[in-house]
Amino acid sequence: MEEEVTTGGDSIVTEFSTYEDFLDSQITSLDLYYLEDQELARQLVELGYRGSGEVLKREEFESRKQAAEASRLSKRSQQKKLASDEKVIKDPLLAALAAREAGNRNGKMTSIIFIRDRNARGQEISGYIDYAYRLKTEDFEPYFSAKKRMLPRPSDLSFYNWETATSTSNPTPNYQVIAENASGLLFKNKRDRKIINVDPKAPNPGDNSERHVITTNKYIQVVIYDHINRRKT
Repeated sequence: MEEEVTTGGDSIVTEFSTYEDFLDSQITSLDLYYLEDQELARQLVELGYRGSGEVLKREEFESRKQAAEASRLSKRSQQKKLASDEKVIKDPLLAALAAREAGNRNGKMTSIIFIRDRNARGQEISGYIDYAYRLKTEDFEPYFSAKKRMLPRPSDLSFYNWETATSTSNPTPNYQVIAENASGLLFKNKRDRKIINVDPKAPNPGDNSERHVITTNKYIQVVIYDHINRRKT
């Protein structure tokens, strides 16, 4: 029943801008000839004495109109453009990030990016970045427009400055960091509790995960670990 009302309401409110337009659509030239009063004709349609279409009160029309507008805005929000859309991307890392942007935004995957390079001071740094979390907390337009370089930070999952020996690790909404482990650094996905092993010597990074080495001359080293999210049952 609810689905039928919604469908009918959508059809009416999208076709007619105002309630008066809706009433006028059910008034014939013959009605106006005999009644000689458009307002009276509208009142008769509203009461159900004239017109062959659905009898709809003003309050219900306005309510459906608002619901349809809310639905339209919701759909537009869901179809929001990606930061990588319409960008000319040549750098292999940015191309890899663009290919993964939608999946990391909609929750189907959570990628971890390992980057080793030099910061603005020339110091060698490395770290693991929760891509999905960065997308939610940072504007990526400057990255995909090549106006800003993607580098690890002390606030990321893991960070190390090789010159100052500064080391940090931080959990994110997607991952827990397991630093004290015989197997080396591990990340535990908080959604399905799967472990991502970032040791390059490991036969594989873990269940539902893949390791991809990105070849680029703009960074010393880049590796992306893609984890497909599956809810734990």
